[in-house]
Amino acid sequence: MAAVPPAPERRRPRRGSLERPVNGRLYRGTWLFVGLPLLVLAFSVARPPALQPPSLPAAFDAAAAKEIADDLALHSPIRAPGTAGASAAARWFAAELETPYGYTVQTEAFTASLPGQGRVRLRNLLARKSGLSLKTIVVMAHRDDSGAGAGANDNASGTAALIELARTYAPTAVGARLRLPYTLLFLSTDGAGDGALGAAEFAAHSPERQNVIAVINLDAIAGAGLPRLELAGDLPRSPSAGLVETVRAVLEHEVGVEPSRASAARQLIDLAFPFSLYEQAPFVARGTPAVTITTGGDRPASGFADVPARVSATRLGQIGRATQHALDALEQGVALNPGPSSYLYLGSRIVRAWALEIVLVAALLPFLAATVDLFARCRRRRIRVAPAVRSYRSRLGFWLWCGCLFGLFSLLGIWPNGPARPPALDSVRWPAAALVALGVLAAFGWLVGRERLLPRRPIRPEEELAGHAAALLALAVVALLVVATNPFALIFLLPSLHVWLWLPQVRASPWTRTAVLLLGFSGPAVLVWSFAVRYGLGFDAPWYIASLYARGYAPLPGLVIALGWAAAAGQLLALAAGRYAPYPSTAERPPRGPIRETIRRVVLAQRRRRRTADLPQRALRG
Repeated sequence: MAAVPPAPERRRPRRGSLERPVNGRLYRGTWLFVGLPLLVLAFSVARPPALQPPSLPAAFDAAAAKEIADDLALHSPIRAPGTAGASAAARWFAAELETPYGYTVQTEAFTASLPGQGRVRLRNLLARKSGLSLKTIVVMAHRDDSGAGAGANDNASGTAALIELARTYAPTAVGARLRLPYTLLFLSTDGAGDGALGAAEFAAHSPERQNVIAVINLDAIAGAGLPRLELAGDLPRSPSAGLVETVRAVLEHEVGVEPSRASAARQLIDLAFPFSLYEQAPFVARGTPAVTITTGGDRPASGFADVPARVSATRLGQIGRATQHALDALEQGVALNPGPSSYLYLGSRIVRAWALEIVLVAALLPFLAATVDLFARCRRRRIRVAPAVRSYRSRLGFWLWCGCLFGLFSLLGIWPNGPARPPALDSVRWPAAALVALGVLAAFGWLVGRERLLPRRPIRPEEELAGHAAALLALAVVALLVVATNPFALIFLLPSLHVWLWLPQVRASPWTRTAVLLLGFSGPAVLVWSFAVRYGLGFDAPWYIASLYARGYAPLPGLVIALGWAAAAGQLLALAAGRYAPYPSTAERPPRGPIRETIRRVVLAQRRRRRTADLPQRALRG
């Protein structure tokens, strides 16, 4: 019987070959350089100091504050901006402080464009307790509500606590005639439900803003939940750690449990994509220490059930007394230590964000080293990368066309317009007609640009490798732009960098290639998931994020960088699907350009339709 020949041995492709072009040793070795930044990060952990309040008991009257909250909720239940109830609530607030307690309530009026209402006049109300210094500590609460209910907790409770605190420090109050080291300013804002408009107006334009050294915001403080601290800003900054620790300590002393705050992961997302619905955000963005105390969640509760019966007098008294203790601690004449510009809370300690930025930037090094090495190998093998770069340029042109259309729709008012503030979560509406128009115009741009991207011949493995190298080089440029604008946003980009780097080596297996390609989208998916789950937006999260760019709240450079990333992702997707082609040379191009060729096809199609329509008439005549 004849001997069976042995099966051929399957050898692993040689390093540096077309099947294994990525230098794995260089990639793994470069990770060693990340160890030093991690060591620096470990040594940057610190415990923030807290200012100690005096041992005197707080004079905050919980029962009186509950009566004030009930009075506002019952007599002005609808306080949405621009309504008669909003004007009545403003007059009510001034009457509560002026006549009985000697305050002079000032009005700072401004206008804003609200969805469905046009230009609306809003009012911030200020009551001042002068101190020995012009430096000012602000206690604030918004008095408007959504108009869906009585607004008893959100935010008659915060307004009531603000009034009771003002009475405690009133010029006519017994024992309060001594002048304080710092001036106290009691601020009642308007338009909080439409993106903290009143707080943003005060932080940007009020004459009082330049002397403010600390802000404590009271928002929905009488709910059934435990107290919570909101720290996020409109920019990747954090409030003074000393202020946050002082407020945390007094709340823990009054309530008996430590107040909650966003987890470290959510804090990092808030720095990578700054966003907050609470009124401390405009102050934090301008470098003013500010913190919000609330019993609500990331998404404000529905106003239908927000009635006086659900207001907790116990919780209102606890947070009111804690706020007074915090004010007394800040009034000791010791200036707040500004601390780092941003940080992350890990339990009772903070991690300085500059150390985290170094770690995130260092995590780019393995990808950058491997990508540059891949480009150098293409050069040594005389593989032309320029046609692949031009192919990426065409895709980038398409995505920039889409971005310009999006911006043009925003300028023309086709998208739902409004101030450059976060819109209310309940007002998310997909503009179907406008999106269809955008899709049609984007499709036209793609039809024009795809002529130079269609495969006209079999693509060689060297050309596919050049396509990968060009896309990875583009991702490297995108990463450097992210570092220059907001290094924290690298958390959305790093997964695609380190996963898609290996696409040139998994071309043989379609399933593995698809899995690696999809895994690279996990970074942007985290951002969408955060809005969908954390803020309860669900499938409305993508459009809500887009509306932040349309309104001008989210920065424009971030959108442009995202378009560059999308162009690189599109080239890698074409490579994975087998639809990639390098930019054609002069000999391979058709005699007419993409626009002329598109016009020619449209004209010829119209002529064919006319001829087809004329055939029956010719047959009848013939």
